[in-house]
Amino acid sequence: MSQQLISRSADLRKLFDDGYEVSIVSGHLVVSNVPYVAGDKTVKRGTLVSVLDLAGDQTAQPSTHVMKFAGEHPCDKDGRALKNMVHSTNRENLGDGLVVERTFSCKPTGTGRYADYYEKMTTYAAMISGPAEAIDPTVTARTFAVIEPSDEDSPFNYIDTASSRAGVAGIVEKLKLSKIAIVGLGGTGAYILDLVAKTPVHEIHLIDGDEFIQHNAFRAPGAITVEQLRKRLKKVEYLADTYGLMRKGIVPHPEYLSVENLALLDGMDFVFVAIDKGELKGAIAEKLEADEIPFIDVGMGISIVDDALFGVVRTTTSSPNQRSHFKACVNTGATDVDDAYRQNIQIADLNALNASLAVIRWKKLFGFYGDLEREHQSNFTIDGNVITNSHFHEE
Repeated sequence: MSQQLISRSADLRKLFDDGYEVSIVSGHLVVSNVPYVAGDKTVKRGTLVSVLDLAGDQTAQPSTHVMKFAGEHPCDKDGRALKNMVHSTNRENLGDGLVVERTFSCKPTGTGRYADYYEKMTTYAAMISGPAEAIDPTVTARTFAVIEPSDEDSPFNYIDTASSRAGVAGIVEKLKLSKIAIVGLGGTGAYILDLVAKTPVHEIHLIDGDEFIQHNAFRAPGAITVEQLRKRLKKVEYLADTYGLMRKGIVPHPEYLSVENLALLDGMDFVFVAIDKGELKGAIAEKLEADEIPFIDVGMGISIVDDALFGVVRTTTSSPNQRSHFKACVNTGATDVDDAYRQNIQIADLNALNASLAVIRWKKLFGFYGDLEREHQSNFTIDGNVITNSHFHEE
């Protein structure tokens, strides 16, 4: 309830985005860790508490200018009680462990009412913390404290403040898919995970039977320790542990996808395919097309010519609105994996680019980004720095 109310109320969301420690406790709006000067001229921290007026699942205009406070009476830098607000002492237990000791009254000029809770809370915070900041310029009520989500359905271990600060939290909800899969967690697949892990997808299934060994460290995002390399962990287990630091719902499958276990893709809302084996790509495509599951296949062809690298980075999308192009754009014939690995040069920046193009295309499919062309095939050519699009959405 607390987080939903904050996310749906512009004034509370702005408080949160500005770094104030905002919470809803026992039906009251609480801003914690507000610095103030005590009577002995030391800087302490207190808590502002306001009655919370609601209109359904959003805040309404505050009905009262009165503010409650947990802490000693705030003073100026010389230890004299602040006189710019009326003060009364009355210890109250507001429930759920929330106890206040005093009440302040600072009525705004004009209407006598604050426009919203952002104006009310920041006005009181500025009055109380101003003298404390004069004594110690490093103290602030804007602590940007790490806030853990109370919503059990959230996939994150801490709240996504990037989306709310950018004002795109509502748009991000379009990416709240139930289950997606990434097949192949090599260079490009690992970067796809890095990007998708920051979205509110409930479950991300990782499918790859390889171990994470030394050359992988130079193609994957982040950094792995020597000790971890020596353990020869499965790629999916290492990546699940790594990204498990920020989110839940990462499901490792330490096995190679094959025609015998394509059922691993059952029930997926979307699939990223980042493997080399052409024959298997064809089987995956047939399976996903039959199940009407959209997917993206990525790949690159890089070669050495005149002592420089040339090539193309490919992103192929298949959705229920455009399927016919897939076999023409993607090699679905037999592939010698070892030979392909030796000759198909993989470089981290191109892996990251391939992953970024794939994730951007995925976000377009689900309405996060605008999608005027609705292309289902794109090729980035290195030497010309050109992206060409083709095979557009069929009406």
